[in-house]
Amino acid sequence: MVKKLEKMSADKKSGPQLSSAVKESAQQIWLAGLGAFSKAQEEGGKMFEALVKEGLSIQRKTQSVTGEKISEATIKMTTMATDLQSKAGQQWDKLENIFENRVAKALSKLGVPSVKEVDALAARVDELSKHVRTMRTQGPAAKAAGKTTVKPAANNVADPATRPATTKRPAARKSP
Repeated sequence: MVKKLEKMSADKKSGPQLSSAVKESAQQIWLAGLGAFSKAQEEGGKMFEALVKEGLSIQRKTQSVTGEKISEATIKMTTMATDLQSKAGQQWDKLENIFENRVAKALSKLGVPSVKEVDALAARVDELSKHVRTMRTQGPAAKAAGKTTVKPAANNVADPATRPATTKRPAARKSP
């Protein structure tokens, strides 16, 4: 188009032709601009939709990656919390055992019987109570027959001579 105009201006004969060529050229430029604008409007809508789809796709991908990372972090934190809770529980159990042992030693030094000793005494009392009941029910009949002898029940208490010495408690002081 530009070459055509240059050729006409070089001829100088074609003054009216030059003006019509300029008008025609301007008209073509105007129509090309309108065509480009129309094409941009058509393509712009399609382009906009394509960009929206791509944006949604990227958003979904980032949300899934973020969700995975949050899940991993949650699992790690839960594991760490469980480990810490377990360690704290173990330390608490150790402290509790130490405290129980020290209290037991202190009570033992004061002469307070332990649970095992109280249980053994309770069992012995039960055994002796049964023996006494047996003797009461067999007592009058044994006297009448004269021949029946009552055997003492077997017990876990050793002969007093072989029994270990018990610790004596110190006597209480009298106030002056």
